[in-house]
Amino acid sequence: MVIELADKAGHQIKALLDASLDAELNSGDRDFELAIDVEEYTGEIQVGCRIFVADTEIGGIIGESYSATSSDTLTWRGYTWRGLLEKKVIVPPTDKDHYAVDGELNAILRDFIEPMFDGLFRVPDIDTGITINYEFDRFCTLLEGLTKMLKTVGYRLEISYNQGNPNESGWVDVFAVPIKDYSDEIELSQDSKLNFRMTDKRNGVDHLVVGGKGDMQDRNVFHLYVQEDGTIGDTQYYTGVEEIMEFYENTSTDTDDLESKSREKLESLMNKQIFEMDVEQLEIDVAIGDIIGGRDYRTGMSMKKPLDNIIVVIKEGTVQKEYKLEGTN
Repeated sequence: MVIELADKAGHQIKALLDASLDAELNSGDRDFELAIDVEEYTGEIQVGCRIFVADTEIGGIIGESYSATSSDTLTWRGYTWRGLLEKKVIVPPTDKDHYAVDGELNAILRDFIEPMFDGLFRVPDIDTGITINYEFDRFCTLLEGLTKMLKTVGYRLEISYNQGNPNESGWVDVFAVPIKDYSDEIELSQDSKLNFRMTDKRNGVDHLVVGGKGDMQDRNVFHLYVQEDGTIGDTQYYTGVEEIMEFYENTSTDTDDLESKSREKLESLMNKQIFEMDVEQLEIDVAIGDIIGGRDYRTGMSMKKPLDNIIVVIKEGTVQKEYKLEGTN
């Protein structure tokens, strides 16, 4: 796996064989840090340049440089490709409360992404055969909005850098692909010799009383309830000793968006299963958004979670990957 350098226009300059890279693809600031010994620096690496590993999601645009006379290392930092998507906001039309779309998945991605990135991001002309009518949360980021939209129909973002032909500018391909559930094929367990942790929380909140704007009897108050299947509705399912209540006060959110925020709050408080895994190399080609399953034979617990983040470290030609599942830090 080779780190490549391209200029601001995307023309490939050279392979960075002596550089090290630490990239967090989809968590925190979604950024990377590139470092090289002072003796190896020949001047090509500059703010605005691109770094990438061809045909993968690893890479981004250099946004800052750092050097210190006390150090023998030069450092550059920047946002990953997902980080750049996170730095765009879906703004509702002036006459609408929300931005709504209706169409084929990749066509929607193309309409959003390509005008925002001046040719850097491209959505291939691939028809998924899936159409959707969807309303985005107000002022959500482009990454958050598109990810949530695709997830409702079992799809995820596929991102990879295409370096193009010789003397051609490279670009980032972004398109929708089905989420793959690896738990149907591979079950991670003690036999896999992987370290993982499972938490099965069964005493979470199942009744959320929401207090919005207003005073006394005129206050906007409503109730949300967790259903038997784990969904959230307005009909109570759990009663008596099984009812776990909590009051949620939110007077700063607009009334139209209060229920959405309240549902997010209840999701964070309700019963949940947490599946955490420590692994450097996973012997499957799993991508962010795909699903991994595991089983603890000692307790009989089994669960599955989407892969939420990959931390990539490349040093002296050696690649290490750390996989983070949804719900882990």
